[in-house]
This record gives sequence, structure tokens and C-alpha cells, in this order.
Amino acid sequence: MATTYIILLLFLATQLVAQKRIAVSPDSLINKEYAYLDEQIDVLKRNPSKAAVYVHSYLAKAKAEQNWKEMVLGYKNYLLLKPDEKYKLVYADSMIYAAKKSKDNVLIGSAYLSKGIVYYSEKEHNAALDNYIVANNYIAKSSDAYLFYKVKYNMALIKYYLGSYEEAIELLQKCVNHFKDNDDRGYLNSLHSLGLANNRLGNYGLCTEINSTGLTEGKRRNNREVEAYFIHSEGINQYGKKNYALAIQTIQKGLDGIRKNKDFSNESVGYYYIGKSYWELRKTDQALHYFRKVDKSFDDKGYIRPDLREMYEILIDYYSTKKDPEEELYYINKLLKVDSISNGTYKYLTGKIHKEYDTKKLFVEKKKLENSFNRKKSTELIFISVITLLIFSSSYLIYRNIRNKKQFRKRFAELMIKNDNTNDIPKLKKTPTDTLNINPDTIAEILKQLEKFEQDKKFLEQDWTLVKLAAAFDSNTKYLSQIIYHYRGKKFVEYINDLKIDYLVELLKTNRIVRKFSNAALAEEAGFSSTQRFTNAFQQRVEISPTFFIRELEKLQ
Repeated sequence: MATTYIILLLFLATQLVAQKRIAVSPDSLINKEYAYLDEQIDVLKRNPSKAAVYVHSYLAKAKAEQNWKEMVLGYKNYLLLKPDEKYKLVYADSMIYAAKKSKDNVLIGSAYLSKGIVYYSEKEHNAALDNYIVANNYIAKSSDAYLFYKVKYNMALIKYYLGSYEEAIELLQKCVNHFKDNDDRGYLNSLHSLGLANNRLGNYGLCTEINSTGLTEGKRRNNREVEAYFIHSEGINQYGKKNYALAIQTIQKGLDGIRKNKDFSNESVGYYYIGKSYWELRKTDQALHYFRKVDKSFDDKGYIRPDLREMYEILIDYYSTKKDPEEELYYINKLLKVDSISNGTYKYLTGKIHKEYDTKKLFVEKKKLENSFNRKKSTELIFISVITLLIFSSSYLIYRNIRNKKQFRKRFAELMIKNDNTNDIPKLKKTPTDTLNINPDTIAEILKQLEKFEQDKKFLEQDWTLVKLAAAFDSNTKYLSQIIYHYRGKKFVEYINDLKIDYLVELLKTNRIVRKFSNAALAEEAGFSSTQRFTNAFQQRVEISPTFFIRELEKLQ
């Protein structure tokens, strides 16, 4: 608790600094209405860095006005910014503090619900459940039915993940009954979770009925957001019914929608049951393909559930019978890692999972395999590694050299077939002048001077800057930079450099004497202040080095 309060104090201190910054900001966001700030936060919620200034202003305004209700919403907005894990609970505790000051049971309950959701996202299921229970006690004193059943729904999810399926079903049935006529998404989500819980209890027929109802109701209500999940659930349910071919077909159909939602956890579960179905159908290669997908998801996302651990037991046995100690050891290590995560996250549920391999047995098998495997592989591995590294390095260097030469020659050929006058004077973009907030006469005058600047090759002079050119044109840097970018499509430095390089390219094509110049001499010829700046600009513009370009020109003679 002491640590939490220290973090909270530090957080509040940073908010005071943030308030001061906002207070002196030219936009004066702190003086805007809450509705305006909330609207901006909603619009920018997918871009936390841009939304941050509105979130800070919202909370600063609430604090300045001592508005406890808006403070709760202000801290809740911080959770939308997806902060570091260590700050999520700080924001949630701040919500609870402000809500209690308001003495509003709905606000207090909502704050505890938010804290429970934070714990749930961190897979601290028991802590989440404790906060949901507190939230329920406060919300029960109010008339806010939606929030009351939202708490019930979240409590049911915790019960489900802790393996208390009967209790989850009881809560979910209440949610279904309430949301049916009040909230389409709440109704469909509750139905989906109710089907999953019945599946875990082996009530496959009832699960099918619920999934069918969900699909029908989704279409009737014109809400297809949960459709893929009902299909996915029914595919898993068909596996329970031992209809393995139908399970594969149905899950694959559901996965199309789940991938679009980037829901890697349900995607991984789907792959697991497709793999199990192929395994039961004795189609080993297909099963292994999908098991590897589940394992990759575990590697990439760290996602695993206790019931998915059976896959690793299957793989250990499979590679043991295949006399493949390397793969067997790999999956033993993976299963040990799965158990270490599951024992911390799902410690109440893991005791209910039948384990053919317990941790002690796994460590014994792991040690045996490591001793045998390491003796055999150590010398061989060193030798192979050295040879492989040498072959790879040599191959890569040869490949890169050939590839670069091929690309450079292609680029050189493209340059040579261009019309000689193509790059002498950049063509103006035919863009209406009213798109720039500059007087049209001013634009025309500056464009006229630019054309003369280019035709007279004034760009070859050294040390041109935006300030110097603006002064030469009797204009200002703002107008000149906007017009160059608008009509030449480049920023000032790139514009000057490209003019110099285009001039040199044409000169090198036609003048054999210039081709014998060093890079330093070429740099001086084009008005570059240093050789390095010249070679960088040439490479960027022409996409090949000056040396290669000249060498290829000489071959044409």
C-alpha cells in the first residue's frame, strides 16, 4: 500500500506540472467545455499521443473546479491512453478516491469496476473478482441497471476463467435476461460466454442451441460483431461432440472474422482445436502444422491457457516415439514454461487439469535428454556453426555485390534514356494558387524569379540558404519555402541539391574532361561546400555513386 501511495503522489505531482503547462498554452484548453474535450478524446482515442493534451486538460479542469464526478472520468480517460502497466492501478485508485469524495454510489461502483478490469487485463483474476464484488455492492444501492449487469458479466468471466463454470452460467443467464431487451451487444456477448461455459461442462447440445440463437439474433438485430465468435464456439463444440471434420470446417470459417479483429487469443484457441481434430482423424502432418501455430502464438504473444497444455504433452510423446530428442527437449522446455505461467495466472484452474506429465517428471526427462543431447552435439555444433557462418557471410557478400551492380546498371540505363532537357528546369505543378494563403501576384513574381534562378544556373553558387535566396528575391523565408514546396514538391535544401546534381549529370554525359575530375573537384564545380555533402546528394538523387556513374559512362565510349 505504501508503494502505491508513493506512486500516486508522484503521479499527482506530474499532473500539477502538466496543469501549469496547459494553463499557459495558447489554446487555453482548460477553459473549454467538458463535452468539447470529451469529443476530442473520443476522436483521437486511436492516437494516444495526440489525445494526451485533451486528457490532461480534462483532468486539470476538473481539479481546478473541484468537480469530483468529472475527476473520475478524467482519471478514466488516462486508462484510454494505454499507459505503462505500473500506472494503470494508480489511475484506478485515483478514480476510487475521487468517486468516494463525490459520495455517488454509481461513480464509486464504476471506479471499482474499472480497477477490476485493470486486474483482469493483467490476469490477476482473484484481485479482479474482489473489486467486482465491491463494485457490485455499491451499484446495487443505485438504480443503474446497465452498470449493475455489466459488473455481473465481468464477474461471470472471472468465474469462467477460474473454472467455476456453474457459477458463471448462473450469472450469465441473468445478464442474458436483462440485456435481451436493453442492449444488443451486451446480450450477444452474454450469450456467447454462456455457450462457452456450457461447453466446458460438456453440455454440448445446449451450447449448440445457444450458438444458433446468437447467430439468429445477431442477424435479426443487424449486429454481426459477435457472429464469428458464435461460429468459432460452435466449431469447438463440434470437437466435443467428436464431429472432427465438421469442427475443422466450422472453426476455420469463424477464424476469418476473428483474424480481422486481430484477436490472437481466440485465433490460437481455434488453431489448437483444429490441430486436435486432425490428430483424432490420424492426420498427423496437418495436426502438427496447427500445433506449431499455437506454439508460435505462445512465443510471439505469450498467450496460453491451461487446457491448451495437452498439445505439448502430445508433441512430447510424438517426438519421443520418433526418436527425435532435439524436438522432444524443445517441447519439454515449452511445457515447463507453460506450467510456470499457468500456475501463477490460473493457479485455481490448473489443479483441475489432468496432467500426464507433472513438473517433477518433466524435469527428470529434460535432464536426461540434455545430458545425452549435449554430449553428442557439442563438437558437431561448433564445427557446423563455423562452416555455416563462413558460407553464409561469403554468399551474402557475393549476393549483395551482384544485386547492387544489377540495380545500379538498371538505374544508369534509366538515366541515359531520359531526354537531355528533362532535368534542366523543373516543371511547375499545375496547382491552383488559392490553395496557398499567399497573394497570387506574390506567387507569380516568386515563380518568375525561381525560373530565372534556375535558367541562369545561379544555384551553382556556394552556400545558398533560404534566408539568402529570400533576400535576393526581395521576399520572406515563409513565402519562399511554401512556394518551393508547393510548386517544386521539395524542401529548400533538397531543391538546391537536386538542381546541382541534375546539372552535373548532364555535364558528365557530354563532357569527357569533367569525368576525370575527382569527387572534390566535382563538388566544387557544382557549388557544394564539401565533398561529403556532394556524394550524399548525388547518391540520394541519382541512387548510384558518382564513381559508378562515371565508370559506366566511360564504357559507352
